[in-house]
Amino acid sequence: MTLVVIGECMGELSLEGGQAAVGYAGDTFNTAIYLARLGLPVAYATAVGKGDPFSDGILALMAREGVRRELVVEVAGRLPGLYAIQRDAHGERSFYYWRENAPARELMTLADLNLLQRAMAGARLVYVSAITLAILGEAGRAALLPLLKAAPAVAFDTNYRARLWPDADVARAAIEAVAGLSRYVSASVSDIQAFGGSPEASARAWADAGAEVVLRGEDRAIEVLGPDGRERFEAEPAVSVVDTTGAGDSFNAAYLATRLTDGAPAAAVAAGRRLAGVVVQHRGAVIPREAMPPEA
Repeated sequence: MTLVVIGECMGELSLEGGQAAVGYAGDTFNTAIYLARLGLPVAYATAVGKGDPFSDGILALMAREGVRRELVVEVAGRLPGLYAIQRDAHGERSFYYWRENAPARELMTLADLNLLQRAMAGARLVYVSAITLAILGEAGRAALLPLLKAAPAVAFDTNYRARLWPDADVARAAIEAVAGLSRYVSASVSDIQAFGGSPEASARAWADAGAEVVLRGEDRAIEVLGPDGRERFEAEPAVSVVDTTGAGDSFNAAYLATRLTDGAPAAAVAAGRRLAGVVVQHRGAVIPREAMPPEA
């Protein structure tokens, strides 16, 4: 059965030495690519332009990576979002966005909702993030939520970006609504604190509701909480970081790929760390296929 991933892919301008290299990325899009590389069938749901070089580039990358496009809406006369990225000496990033008029923001209006509903209802897993929720806006979230409730299983990343939300209260309500119905939740302590939640209380509440919660701490330790208990995995030795873009997205992909192929949480955490540890040693969110770790 196919996994359905919903979100936004943008053109990425990587700024180096006064020059800009063009790539394509977005949090859920990155996860979709890594899931496909790890052998899982994936369809990506988004909206892009039609006939422009950026939209064509996104669709071409999907084709090369084996990510299915039947849930992609092409909109003539529109352009996908664009962002530029700068990195400091430690691999940390600064972003500059042009995405206000991106068609992905209107996905729930532009999409064939009957097609999307059937795809989600027939999927093994539907994957979304808090960025997905933010860009869709209030009306889009209201249209998406019943489709998520009807899906067999949902995986959710609390990836919180304050600039995308009207305020933290709106974000917290939307995030808690989706986390509360999810089978898997990936969350960082810093994300939960930023939208005004309590990391411990939130993670415990989501686990009590039936989720497997992967909680990433500021000390790089990871806890996996479920209805029946919790496991803690201490931080591993740090690797040399070139670029942190896509680290969490790749971790989520490897974690879910392991769990969906009957691996235990400990094996899933190890797989996520292994892939993310390679990703941060390369520039860009999606590393070259030949750079994938052999265990992946």
